[in-house]
Amino acid sequence: MTLSVADLARTRARHPEAVAEAAARRARRPLLGAGRLMIIAADHPARGALSAGDRPLAMADRAGLLERLCLALSRPGVDGVLGSADILDDLLLLGALEHKVVIGSMNRGGLAGAAFEMDDRFTGHRPRDLARLGFDAGKLLLRIDYDDPGSLTTLHSAARAVDEMAARRLPVFIEPFRSRRVAGRVLNDLSAEGVTTAIAVASGLAGTSAYTWLKVPVTEHPDDMARVLATSTLPAVLLGGDVAGAAGQEAAYEKWRAALRLPTVQGLVVGRSLLYPADGDVAGAVDTAVGLL
Repeated sequence: MTLSVADLARTRARHPEAVAEAAARRARRPLLGAGRLMIIAADHPARGALSAGDRPLAMADRAGLLERLCLALSRPGVDGVLGSADILDDLLLLGALEHKVVIGSMNRGGLAGAAFEMDDRFTGHRPRDLARLGFDAGKLLLRIDYDDPGSLTTLHSAARAVDEMAARRLPVFIEPFRSRRVAGRVLNDLSAEGVTTAIAVASGLAGTSAYTWLKVPVTEHPDDMARVLATSTLPAVLLGGDVAGAAGQEAAYEKWRAALRLPTVQGLVVGRSLLYPADGDVAGAVDTAVGLL
């Protein structure tokens, strides 16, 4: 597959209908195959989160990001991708989503560092967009700050989004966090208590949980994961998050390996730590993560 930003821009300018046409002819597959899920996440830029490791604007280079995504998606054992509309549209035009699971990112309104970050409105894919495009699932971020009224808006809109997804029999992955502001910056609570509370709230959203999955972080102390995930019977995937350096990468692999043994865990959804590994070897990082499954 040859990546040309000029070709993509030309197609978008002259034939915008090509995105819908590519979605309509895309070869699909079941969400779960014979094994567990390995999903590459790339929805960070739409929330203004462009950093990876020590590079503050790593994900701002769209050609570079697409090249890394296409490489990751080509590796054996990678099931699919999670992305915002612009990235998934690019991948559709590149033909990179054939026989892949495609998960659309739904709420990107809580821009990183903004005063309204916790009022995380649904500015991305709507349930009807995911159904129209023939995508396989949606994902929403649910950060709950007990001191920020904006969290209630997010909580309410998330519940209605889960209802709409269930009405279409589309799975939705909820990424829940207990969060708080420290010196103006939103930090996620990765303690056992914090993750347990977030899972409990997310599991109870909406009128049914039949199509709800959880996308959960590994706790500060990986030994706590068994009791944390005992909070819910919903299927779960582990999220990767950003890691610092080669040592951080190895530590992340060990945390994932241990948590993947738990009964509700169905796979991994990992983005920056695989797309921008410390040693620059995207294929190697992806293959190592796949090996954990």
